[in-house]
Amino acid sequence: MKTIYLCGPIMDEHEGHARTWRKEARKALEPDFRILDPMRRNFKDREVDSANEIVEFDLQDIREADIILVNYSKPSIGTAMEVFYASHELRKFVVAFSPYTFQDCSPWMVRFCTKILPSLEDATAYIREHFQGSEPGN
Repeated sequence: MKTIYLCGPIMDEHEGHARTWRKEARKALEPDFRILDPMRRNFKDREVDSANEIVEFDLQDIREADIILVNYSKPSIGTAMEVFYASHELRKFVVAFSPYTFQDCSPWMVRFCTKILPSLEDATAYIREHFQGSEPGN
């Protein structure tokens, strides 16, 4: 079973929005994929003294994942760092969804996302099409 890390803005994001798209992604991908959601950890009101811990947990999840699913709905330093790390350093497959047109996307996101699609539904369908049942011997 492939593992997917859910990457996207959390800081300065309304908590409901950061959780909503991740819940929708889980519904679309489970039980056929294992999901790593950084929101499963609670650092609320401890973000400052837990910064190194937060980053290291996220990097560990990225190392463990086979695929990175990215919500590229707004510029986010953390999201961009995770995408770069996953793609450039670890050579992971990075699938993003974004409301931006190609011309409005950051060249960095275009370069380091393997695929950028217009919606979460398109991204999860793409992952299902290309990765479901793609284990060796299947």
